[in-house]
Amino acid sequence: MSIAQQLNTAMKEAMKSRQSERLGVIRLIRSAIKNVEIDKKIAMTDADIIAVMSTLVKQRRESAKIYRENERVDLAEKEEREIEVLQEFLPQQLSEEELQQLIEATITEIGATSMKEMGAVMKKVTPQTVGRADGRLVSEIVKRCLS
Repeated sequence: MSIAQQLNTAMKEAMKSRQSERLGVIRLIRSAIKNVEIDKKIAMTDADIIAVMSTLVKQRRESAKIYRENERVDLAEKEEREIEVLQEFLPQQLSEEELQQLIEATITEIGATSMKEMGAVMKKVTPQTVGRADGRLVSEIVKRCLS
């Protein structure tokens, strides 16, 4: 079952069970996907949908962080609940250990030895981690491994 089909099914279930917050998040996801389809004039693949949803998760993480810094815990918690709904439709997240192993294997494969080769490592690792790990975390681990 494609992610788009999963979203449709989840939307129907949320409507039936009157889960308004969940329904709102699912509608937001579908709207973001539709906007990209209209802008790019293409049908979205699961990989494209994952990229859109990863962006939505990143936006919510940043918002939650800002809300917490400004002592707006209620709004931060709302953003975090939205992240939980978004992650239901994303692939299983990689643990930091799995990410570390993947990056070290890539560095060995490429033969990277310094920070100058960070771009090459990121170029090789990013397609394998899209939707499965935060880009900032991937970047931090690559820097740590190359330092």
